[in-house]
Amino acid sequence: MKQFSLVNKVVVVTGAAGLLGRNHVQAIADAGGIPVLIDIDALNMKSVIEEFESKFGIEFSHFVVDITDENQVKVCCENILQKYGHIDGLVNNAANNPKIETNGVNEQSRLENFSINSWQADISVGLTGAFICTKYFGTAIALQGGSIVNISSDLGLIAPDQRLYEKHGLAPGNQPVKPVTYSVVKTGLIGLSRYTATYWAKQGVRCNSLCPGGVENSQDPSFVAKLTSLIPLGRMARQNEYQGSLIFLLSDASTYITGTELVADGGRTAW
Repeated sequence: MKQFSLVNKVVVVTGAAGLLGRNHVQAIADAGGIPVLIDIDALNMKSVIEEFESKFGIEFSHFVVDITDENQVKVCCENILQKYGHIDGLVNNAANNPKIETNGVNEQSRLENFSINSWQADISVGLTGAFICTKYFGTAIALQGGSIVNISSDLGLIAPDQRLYEKHGLAPGNQPVKPVTYSVVKTGLIGLSRYTATYWAKQGVRCNSLCPGGVENSQDPSFVAKLTSLIPLGRMARQNEYQGSLIFLLSDASTYITGTELVADGGRTAW
């Protein structure tokens, strides 16, 4: 089991204060690693840091950073290297999760109504931010080798089933949908993983995509029922259920795995 250890490995996690981000951080700490938390949300970051420092009894390094700002990422990387001397892993987890209000008129999530501002904001965080973080933290990892994990989605492999989001009583043209940017970002991350895996292969850098399915988070019961009917295991993922997959990809347990996708979706893409 020693090959699953992350002892003395410094792993940067973006979007660390979010739903999955905090579970990534806990998994890294449980495996003996040194998680470095990055998030733009200072308030949520404070809450996560207090929770984990109380639980583990150690200090967690954290930085409030806008990953779409190249200079902020550059400075953050320099600060981490100054403190630890090396970076061994990166989890590109940060992404926008816009809450689009459904009013039954000109539904803004629909492709024909989706604004260029929403497009640019989602692409900026989900793809440009991942590129910038890969550029700086990945370059540091390439100095001695390590692992990069891009958090994609089952919807990076298949199209969203828009029937899941339908609301009773609304006309077809006013039905809410999964926004186009989600598919584009999650598919783009798979492409970034393949590029990075081959670009830095000789430097001992592995890069893979983790493709999770939907996570339980107090969703509307009717939505959950419709989604779980599409999943062979018959349920959504628990919030901590991707921790093992992440540690596998970050650790020496997966030293011959690179440029591919680990799909953890309860079997949804098998149907």
